[in-house]
Amino acid sequence: MEETIVCDTNIIIEVFKKNHEALSLIEKIGKGNISISAVTLMELYFGALNKKELERIKKSLSGLTILSIHESTTSIALNLIESFSKSHGLTIPDALIASTAIDNKLPLLTYNTKDFKFIKNLQLVSF
Repeated sequence: MEETIVCDTNIIIEVFKKNHEALSLIEKIGKGNISISAVTLMELYFGALNKKELERIKKSLSGLTILSIHESTTSIALNLIESFSKSHGLTIPDALIASTAIDNKLPLLTYNTKDFKFIKNLQLVSF
């Protein structure tokens, strides 16, 4: 795989857990082709158990491209929330992660396709 891809938070968590399937896929994609939303970065920092784990997370993610939330990303996320929060239970973090992928015209790699499959203009990649 040579294409740049946005990884959902659950993929990065599985890599940290040393999940062989996730590690193999990340290796196949190539670390240089992986990006994450700023929201994923925030979720991972927030989920750190202590400062030592936070430092380990920061070091592990240092080579990845972090995609910022721009005004256009926010606009897409607001439209997604308006369209899908009540009908499909779309959460704010998932809306922002999806809108980051859409705004950057990149596919989203996730374990939880059910959280995103109803978003028509989002290219999903799953295992």
